[in-house]
Amino acid sequence: MPDAIDYMIARARAHPTRYGGRYLDARPATGVVIVTCMDARLDVFAIFGLHEGDAHVIRNAGGLVTEDVLRSLTVSQHALGTTEVIVVQHTGCGLLSITEEDFAEKVLATSGTRPPWPVGAFTDLDANVRDSVDAIRNNPLLTSTTAARGFVFDVDSGEVREVRASSERRLAS
Repeated sequence: MPDAIDYMIARARAHPTRYGGRYLDARPATGVVIVTCMDARLDVFAIFGLHEGDAHVIRNAGGLVTEDVLRSLTVSQHALGTTEVIVVQHTGCGLLSITEEDFAEKVLATSGTRPPWPVGAFTDLDANVRDSVDAIRNNPLLTSTTAARGFVFDVDSGEVREVRASSERRLAS
């Protein structure tokens, strides 16, 4: 019986016939980057009505703005011309239901090694979105940012609600 990866590879082999050989520029058509959680319930293309080639999407556990996300945003802006950033986190996120210490202990117990990095657990979703947007707005490398806004996706209702940032840092004009 094939595993999930085999099923996905079979679908990927059929992709060229669906893709139609069309050329898509690496520069997103909208100039937007979306930073979001890896949670499979978040289909950002469906949520925002996007198509292939419309936006860069950066995903990680929690949709956190980490050093690596800032690296990717910097590449997206300086090499590929993006200017706007959307941060989307969501209700029911797994990082809301764990603590740093409990997670580290669980990993230690099952692997024999404590993780060398924080998992990024948080308790206040809106504050976490606000902090993420502030980290983008206040990063000196992201000089092309004309807009950075944060949102919460409700996994039960499908609604998207904006979270106002606490920082009004200079944004490119």
